[in-house]
Amino acid sequence: MTTNDNKIKNYSEVLDKKYGLDGTPERTAFEQNAYDFYSGMLLHEARKVAKITQSELAHRTGTTKSYISRIENGAITPSVGAFYRLVAALGMRIEIVKPIA
Repeated sequence: MTTNDNKIKNYSEVLDKKYGLDGTPERTAFEQNAYDFYSGMLLHEARKVAKITQSELAHRTGTTKSYISRIENGAITPSVGAFYRLVAALGMRIEIVKPIA
């Protein structure tokens, strides 16, 4: 799992040990929390780069400042539709690309 230089070589083993095997309720909950946190950080950073306040983003998307704050703090995950509206309001786009085989 780790080497003498204390660098993790197999992160799956770390997650298995701490949160259970892939597919267990504990691991699924951890992964959902991680996705929530990461999505919130992406939107927070994009909002800062766009120099838009939470209130302005809420106004542009028809939501509330507290909703934006909860997303950015990883407390909730927006629906797919809300996520697309947030991305568009930030002047961004989502591109889904099929991998090259």
